[in-house]
Amino acid sequence: MKHFSFLILCSAILFCACGAKNTTNTIIEPLKVNLPAFDADSAYNNVKRQVDFGARVPNTAAHRACAEFLSAKLQSYGAEVIEQRAEVSAFDGTKLKIVNIIAQFAPENKNRILLYSHWDSRPWADQDSDINNHSKPVDGANDGASGVGILLEIARLVSMQNPTIGVDIIFFDAEDFGAPESYTGKEKNSWCLGSQYWAVHPHKAGYKARFGILLDMVGAPGATFYKEQVSQYYASNVVKKVWDAALETGFSQYFRQEQGGTITDDHLYINRIINIPSIDIIHYNPNYGFGEYWHTAHDNMDNIDRNTLFAVGSVLLYVIYNEKTVK
Repeated sequence: MKHFSFLILCSAILFCACGAKNTTNTIIEPLKVNLPAFDADSAYNNVKRQVDFGARVPNTAAHRACAEFLSAKLQSYGAEVIEQRAEVSAFDGTKLKIVNIIAQFAPENKNRILLYSHWDSRPWADQDSDINNHSKPVDGANDGASGVGILLEIARLVSMQNPTIGVDIIFFDAEDFGAPESYTGKEKNSWCLGSQYWAVHPHKAGYKARFGILLDMVGAPGATFYKEQVSQYYASNVVKKVWDAALETGFSQYFRQEQGGTITDDHLYINRIINIPSIDIIHYNPNYGFGEYWHTAHDNMDNIDRNTLFAVGSVLLYVIYNEKTVK
């Protein structure tokens, strides 16, 4: 594998030549460190592999098979992997057997950052225009699998070139088991059940990380990532770090310097319960919402774009490898 300090810029130019839309021509200074090259094809294939299992809904065979795949993939990259298994209650009392998949790179390093995404998919396409799809599960290509696909590629690269800090990657379960639109009962905190469980029961007693970054719905063509408000409230410095990295690497057309909405997502509980300042990189337009395919039968591979995966993955690499160890 070849490493050059200007490799990310060259890769961005190459993607532009291959048909990337709205790619900026901004000339950037050489990066502070040598970065590994993010492979968008690898990330795309990681997304597809998850979708090929079918809907990853807790208590199903597809869910169990995908969990085995994710754990094995992370182990193949030399990570210390923990499968945190638990039983949690859904909004309607259904008992869900969940597994949070935790990968630790350089676990001896006390300077750590946390990267995470949810790997389950929505049990109901309750936002679909066709009422006949409302009881059907969702493929979750963008809503779930895209973030995991990027982080699997990040794991591969971290295993080949160690950053100066330790990296933890967590795939949270049962994020998308929130009550459907048709539910009329009372429910509280029915979303993000896996991250809520981990925040109370971290894989290591007294676990600390310098900051956390959540990826959710990060693969759509022409995606736009606004500065989400929970992120701004708890971790505005991390928002600035990531959005500055996007500017430095030439991907500011994805990472907008504008305020976004307030999203209930896994990062909310990581901030509130375990006090790790965390942000959410999420495709949400304040004017148009999450996209017409969100929580519908159309959240499939048609909504995954290599250029977007490349942009998000490249920005994350810049952040990871420019993070300094503090003694």
